[in-house]
Amino acid sequence: MGWFLLLLVLIAVAFGILGAVIKATVFVVLTILFTITTLVVLAALAFRHQANKLRRQLERRLPR
Repeated sequence: MGWFLLLLVLIAVAFGILGAVIKATVFVVLTILFTITTLVVLAALAFRHQANKLRRQLERRLPR
């Protein structure tokens, strides 16, 4: 796999498009990271919402 990536980089250098390849790679990596971060935040908010909903239901059923 490493040899294949090295070959692709050398071909990009030979054609003078290494800058474009690096920009495209950065764009893809940042998009993936942003998507994962967004999904984690949404999952955390959904979990908190469900936990608070369960807490309210239990408080209604079990008076102090």
